[in-house]
Amino acid sequence: MSEYMTERGQLRYVVRRSVFPERIEAKLISGSIGCVAVVKNSTKRGKLFFVVHKHKATSLHYDFRLEVGGVMPSWSIPKGPSLDNTVRRLAMPTSDHDLEYRHFEGVLPPGYGAGPVMVWDEGTYNPEIEISKGVREEVTDKIEAEKVASKSLKEGNLKFRLYGKKLEGSFALVRTAGFGGKESWLLIKHRDEYSKPGYDAKDYDFSAMSKRSIAQIAAEKESGIDSFS
Repeated sequence: MSEYMTERGQLRYVVRRSVFPERIEAKLISGSIGCVAVVKNSTKRGKLFFVVHKHKATSLHYDFRLEVGGVMPSWSIPKGPSLDNTVRRLAMPTSDHDLEYRHFEGVLPPGYGAGPVMVWDEGTYNPEIEISKGVREEVTDKIEAEKVASKSLKEGNLKFRLYGKKLEGSFALVRTAGFGGKESWLLIKHRDEYSKPGYDAKDYDFSAMSKRSIAQIAAEKESGIDSFS
């Protein structure tokens, strides 16, 4: 059994995990289209991290997180990401999370998004720039990738290539007009060699990290976060 102690602002807590203790350091945060494409300069691995958390709180949803500027801007996706390039998934922005939080898998206590959290997918990504219609180029230098990702998010149109265990290929996050004054985005899969018609995240209910289902994680009863002050 490993133990970690850390603090952030007024939050202080101990994290204990018996599964993968070397990888899990949970941190909670307070506050904060489809076309055939040719991708040039493709690499086998991205320079920045991404994670998708499957979270069964009040309602089941998927939290999509991308590393940008040392933190992970996040979007809540009710139906989960898809490899089907004919669908567009609503993605509602949420608070940024610490980079280390990408490894968290366990049960969150009341007051902090209570319920089981699964690492549904994890991996790396590179942002892409469109150099001509239907032709995108990966940005593989990490410093430049950070700049492109940050600029694209501010502009409301981030194209990127994922290297995950479930999600692969080219995607886009596009800001929309929103609903009822709330900012909203769409997660879109570009048509490429990884497109998969009919792909539904709910059909893949197993952790990319531990292979457990959301029910198995919930059955642990142990949050891994034992104390708050």
